[in-house]
Amino acid sequence: MGLFDIFKRKATKPEEPKPVESETSEAPLTASEESAISSDTSVDKTSVVEPESSSNVEAQQSSEVDSQTAASTESLESESMVSKLASQETSTIAEQSESLASEDSNESSETETSKTPVEVDSTETSDEPEEPVADEPEDSVTEEPAVAEHEEATYEKGLEKTRSTFGSRLNEFLANFRSVDEDFFEELEETLIKSDVGFDMAVSISDQLRDEVKLQNAKSKQAVSNVIIEKLVQIYDDQGKDEDNSIHFAAQGPTVILFVGVNGVGKTTTIGKMAAKYKQQGKKVLLAAADTFRAGATKQLQVWGDRDGVEVVTGPEGSDPASVVFDAVDKAKKENYDVLFVDTAGRLQNKVNLMNELEKMKRIIEREIAGAPQEVLLVLDSTTGQNALTQAKMFKSSTDVTGIVLTKLDGTARGGIVLAIRNELHLPVKFVGLGEQVADLQEFDASEYVYGLFKGLVTEEG
Repeated sequence: MGLFDIFKRKATKPEEPKPVESETSEAPLTASEESAISSDTSVDKTSVVEPESSSNVEAQQSSEVDSQTAASTESLESESMVSKLASQETSTIAEQSESLASEDSNESSETETSKTPVEVDSTETSDEPEEPVADEPEDSVTEEPAVAEHEEATYEKGLEKTRSTFGSRLNEFLANFRSVDEDFFEELEETLIKSDVGFDMAVSISDQLRDEVKLQNAKSKQAVSNVIIEKLVQIYDDQGKDEDNSIHFAAQGPTVILFVGVNGVGKTTTIGKMAAKYKQQGKKVLLAAADTFRAGATKQLQVWGDRDGVEVVTGPEGSDPASVVFDAVDKAKKENYDVLFVDTAGRLQNKVNLMNELEKMKRIIEREIAGAPQEVLLVLDSTTGQNALTQAKMFKSSTDVTGIVLTKLDGTARGGIVLAIRNELHLPVKFVGLGEQVADLQEFDASEYVYGLFKGLVTEEG
């Protein structure tokens, strides 16, 4: 199943019906309501008796009309007595209900619950504690869907700004088009480039749409919009064939993950969040503060280390970053750490020196641990749009980047940069930042990304 098929299925899935009937049973009945229901019940009983007596009258012969009239009079008097008795019983029940309601309301105010009186009584009379075992099967069944729903909601909320901006640009463009001619495709290219999907992808989409719009006989604005988004998703999907966006771990010994990127993109924060994530999974995590030149970089990583409860290997300010890396690798091997995260500098003004430093650190890691580093993750700030793409090209040409971490995706309208990264760089996005919390750093999911980016823009035509 293609990525667009997954998107269409998610976008058009029917909403679950809301439980209407349960609403009437949420609050307990008041005394006045019980009294009204009791009165209604007595009236209903009376109304049932009347048709039976009238049917008896019709069944009798005309000669017994007078005697039946007398019997009816007696029956009405008898019914009147029954009604009075029922009224007295109703009054007694209402008083008892009022008393019970008063007692229950006092009890419920202590426990702050909205259960019915019967439920409260049954809970209080059971002195035996509940066994937690009974709840375990339900938790194990609902845990996975709950995680999936949280992930879907995180992507949807995190891409809201991009989605609204892209949607408004697309809608504005479609509102002005009169016919699908050459001007249409040129304006479409400009609209896509402004949305940071990249120049190459914008031109590619425009070229492919020339035949696709005619093939699908798209005439209405919504039909053309659907075709445009379908092509965006399909091109993005095709570029990601055989792409591996998982994090690779060493079969044995410590896994080393080297983080690169310019200063200010969120490398240290990303390392702190990933350290918390893997520690929660039960892994033994170590951090290396190899950005020894930026003022406060080591201190910032130490703050994250204290917060996550993981150790940080540091060196003197201005010392050789490679020496810090050597100490960290040696410690990771001797003390059986599972994961070593290495923070690095990103001084663009000294590009040559920076790349030489990174290469030196990488050589030390390779020499000390076979097969390491398992990952070289390039951290990019998505709010910089096409500048992030330029940075990615620079680092890719100088280092063996294995994947992208895209930060601050929730705070920008330039989320379309993910499309350009895959199309132009052929590098997998492995993590995305969709919020400020630790849990908002999510492993990248292409289907959730596409759904969060284009939700509501593709609809079934009526």
